[in-house]
Amino acid sequence: MRVFRFLLVSLFCLAGTLVHAAGLRLITAPAEGGSPVLRAAVWSPCAEPVGEVKLRSMTLAATETCAIAGEKLPLIVISHGYGGSFTSHHDTAEALADGGFVVVSLSHPQDSGADTSRADTLAALTERPADITRLIDYMLNAWPDRDKLDARRIGLFGFSRGGYTGLVVAGGKPNFDNAGAMCAESSPWPICAVLRTSETPPFVHDPRVKAIVIADPAFGPLFGQTGLKDVKIPIQLWQSERSGEDITGGEVTPDFVSTIDRDLPIKPDLHIVSGAGHFAFLPPCTADLAKRISRICTDRDGFDRAAFHAQLNAAVFEFFRKHLMTSDQR
Repeated sequence: MRVFRFLLVSLFCLAGTLVHAAGLRLITAPAEGGSPVLRAAVWSPCAEPVGEVKLRSMTLAATETCAIAGEKLPLIVISHGYGGSFTSHHDTAEALADGGFVVVSLSHPQDSGADTSRADTLAALTERPADITRLIDYMLNAWPDRDKLDARRIGLFGFSRGGYTGLVVAGGKPNFDNAGAMCAESSPWPICAVLRTSETPPFVHDPRVKAIVIADPAFGPLFGQTGLKDVKIPIQLWQSERSGEDITGGEVTPDFVSTIDRDLPIKPDLHIVSGAGHFAFLPPCTADLAKRISRICTDRDGFDRAAFHAQLNAAVFEFFRKHLMTSDQR
């Protein structure tokens, strides 16, 4: 492991690519085989001046329904954490789209801020990876601008439960027999009761995903070395130094992330973010959001979330550029 350092070289690389303003459109992938509708947002390279897109809860710096600039573009899928939504990592999506990626971010059905009805059920563990495969299928086969995409170049960014999702998509196999490493017998955490009383089900993997970035992934002890032995794509792994101090339920701790780093068969590109809590991976909050949900908006004294996100987005962009924009794929 190594301590996170500011990636100035990556910043310069990113600055040189910011030739477009991110386009934004909202999409819906239809229900399929008993699975619910997927609601998502797509950010894409855009040659028009940046504008504003007003959503119900926020205003985003983007250009609505802008024509997509470029051909054979790589695709990045974003998976949010508990209580999140398709806007949870909008600044990262904007930065990637400005750099030449198409980015699709979904609100996981019944496991998002709008509806948490399956958040503490077995479906939260099994259906999230299936959501990703369904969304990729839609983007490649049914999305009106699918001809703009290169199906050989797909990546995933996941935070917290979204990081767990990314590991499963990449070939990880959780084993509920390992639940004791994260769930004490007396734990009141609802997902622990599910893990203790359920058999390990089959999981959906997707070999079309060629590289992943995961930040503070949840449920680390469920995998173990055996469960991660088939995860052999490039991974950038982010760990907040103080995860676990600002969340309840125990889904993420520094030790859990360290366990993933240790057990991956191919050493990930690890970044430990000094002074950061778990929610530092969410974008800087607006004043209104900070008043409504201060818990996710408050950082430790001396930690500058805006400055960190400039570095985070540059590093994420550079990682995906390296692994999905190689010269033989352009």
